[in-house]
Amino acid sequence: MVEPMVVELAEQPYVAVTELVTMQTFGLIANRIPEVFAWLDARGLEPVGAPFFRFNVIDMERELEVEAGVRVVSAVAGGGDVVCGILPAGRYVFATHVGHPDELVGVTTEVFEWAAGQGLVFDAWETQAGKRWGCRLTVSKTDPAVEPDMTKWESELLFRLAD
Repeated sequence: MVEPMVVELAEQPYVAVTELVTMQTFGLIANRIPEVFAWLDARGLEPVGAPFFRFNVIDMERELEVEAGVRVVSAVAGGGDVVCGILPAGRYVFATHVGHPDELVGVTTEVFEWAAGQGLVFDAWETQAGKRWGCRLTVSKTDPAVEPDMTKWESELLFRLAD
């Protein structure tokens, strides 16, 4: 993992699909990324950057509410299962990881430890369903069709900080 850092991001519109998954069924949402790209293509819209997973609510023992999405230039009306949202502006902890996606839980723990050492507070709070995040993203920088070796996949982790 590259040393985490704090970055400032502007708000960004995106389109996505949402699923309730477990850690064991995460593939259900990951497999829907092509659906988002097909939806954009059918409307002549271009994605901005790599696809991402937005973790809205996390209870690692039970269920996660996750969006599979991609940024777009400007807000558009959703349709069907595809919704349009806004990734909020703000300060984010940013880290890059190259390696198998199974390693991301451990990498995330390292990022949390680093942030705690810096006195940083995340935009997240406990709910009955689990921890709700103002914005928590894992950006998939590697196209599996181009690089099938999962140990070489690059991921960016972004965690919005509280104001």
